[in-house]
Amino acid sequence: MKFCLVTGMSMLGLMLSCATALGGTLEGPLQIMVSKDLQQLKVYDGGVVVATSRVSTGKAGHSTPTGIFSILEKKRTHFSNLYDSAPMPFMQRLTWSGIALHASNSVPSYPASHGCVRLPNDFAKTLFSTTRRGGHVLITDHEVAPQRIVHAALFKPVVVVPDTPLLSDAGLRPALIEAGDRSVEVAMTDPKPDIITPIVQKTEQDPIRILITRRGEREMLMDLQVLLNSLGHDAGVPDGLHGKQTVAAIRAFQRAEGLTEDGVIAPELIAAVYAKAGKGAPPNGQILVRQKFKPVLEMPIAIRDPDIALGTHFLLARGVDADKGKAEWYGVSMDNQLSQATMKRLGITTEADAAAPDALARTLDRLDIPEEMRLRISGLMGEGASLSISDTGLGPETGDGTDFITVTRKVQKADAGIVQGGKKTKKKKKTSSISVVN
Repeated sequence: MKFCLVTGMSMLGLMLSCATALGGTLEGPLQIMVSKDLQQLKVYDGGVVVATSRVSTGKAGHSTPTGIFSILEKKRTHFSNLYDSAPMPFMQRLTWSGIALHASNSVPSYPASHGCVRLPNDFAKTLFSTTRRGGHVLITDHEVAPQRIVHAALFKPVVVVPDTPLLSDAGLRPALIEAGDRSVEVAMTDPKPDIITPIVQKTEQDPIRILITRRGEREMLMDLQVLLNSLGHDAGVPDGLHGKQTVAAIRAFQRAEGLTEDGVIAPELIAAVYAKAGKGAPPNGQILVRQKFKPVLEMPIAIRDPDIALGTHFLLARGVDADKGKAEWYGVSMDNQLSQATMKRLGITTEADAAAPDALARTLDRLDIPEEMRLRISGLMGEGASLSISDTGLGPETGDGTDFITVTRKVQKADAGIVQGGKKTKKKKKTSSISVVN
């Protein structure tokens, strides 16, 4: 699926409604970048700016969050249900909690909204006609621009020869959820398969969304439950919950190994369970895949030098050529200052420097992705595939019906006028004619 295709009069309209517009092929997914310090929106085709516009983001007390978003919903006509039924035409929702792009008669080139990103009417109308659900929007405090990134860790559109299971055949969290009471192995530490010569296979499926992040406490506990089960200590169905059955299994393991029998999950316990199961060190990273806003697969990976922050990065695949097995990746690194409490929880002692010229490449250098996962992802590679990298895992904005949303700075108060299922005020709400564009 192509997110944006601008030709003929659409391109003319886009040019007329922009402050500037540059040439570009415009035959693939575009990338929308909003800079809060410049109060400006730029549309990129690969690494080329094809359109710009002034914007107004959230004013003091209603600041617009920064981060990596995608268009979740589109409505030509919409009215705020909190702010005097204010019109919000050509609304493109970025979060279910209330942030969107929309047209406005008041775009003074300084922060003036209640959290949304206001656009001039003509520009908003033309932009609305060119985007599709799932198109990416990045909002940053300071301007960033996508650059061509070449790195061996990035995915290409190839799949393995037949007899190797494709991603479509794999269930969500195959090494964990389907475990039950059976003895299973954790995918991260399985022996690497023999090197298989890949062949090219075309795909016309919707672009996949990939997230690489640190492994959370829930994932680590699920792995621990799987291994305890494999060692004969019944921890129940791996669910990531530290319940009575898991505590009993831990105590049984500690008793069998001559350890202090306290049922507590500690690094020493995890290391002992992994060693007993012959699995080496526990994985500290996670790679997740979504498609059409739905989870498809997740698998453990290894992150080298875990005490150094990964940083926050976003990459988009362009020029994907299934015949040649090639893809061009364009990426940006974004500021994301972690709190001291978050750094302590994640075991990070060195913060990331988004301004470093090699920040993204150095992060990619530290990722050890299992070959099995690479082959499965490559089988779904297509134009517009994206890759997000973040230290903080799945935030509260990522949920059912979203892509991976990474918030680098939270909003103080969202424009609740577009919150899904938001509470109605006593003010009379206008009847709206809604057209949803899929």
